[in-house]
Amino acid sequence: MSFVWASKKPNEGIATLYETNITLNKSASMHFDHAYSVLLGLDNDLKRVAVKPITKQEIERGTIPEEKRHKITVRPSYARVCNKKFMQEIAKVARLDLRNNNAFKFRTTWSKKDQALIIDLSNQEEGL
Repeated sequence: MSFVWASKKPNEGIATLYETNITLNKSASMHFDHAYSVLLGLDNDLKRVAVKPITKQEIERGTIPEEKRHKITVRPSYARVCNKKFMQEIAKVARLDLRNNNAFKFRTTWSKKDQALIIDLSNQEEGL
């Protein structure tokens, strides 16, 4: 027999979009272990979201305006960024109904070029 043994840890990053926040699973959140806050970006044309970690040193240098910084909560098994207004923009671009506790899952990839986690809104995951 040829068994493939299952791992306890998911190896694919998944972002779940809710009406008020983006929640990242453990694999996706590992990029934010040392983040002090994050930048949120939305590419309307390619339907992508970028979540870019910001270090404490970057904030202390004053290179990132306070109004662009978003709090990220990192826990052992997930990370969460809350911003209802941003989520409304995402819902409009991706044509998602996030009301009534609806949630949608998308795979994530880490962009070395952008130093950000990318969520492809045109590639929704089914059955996760």
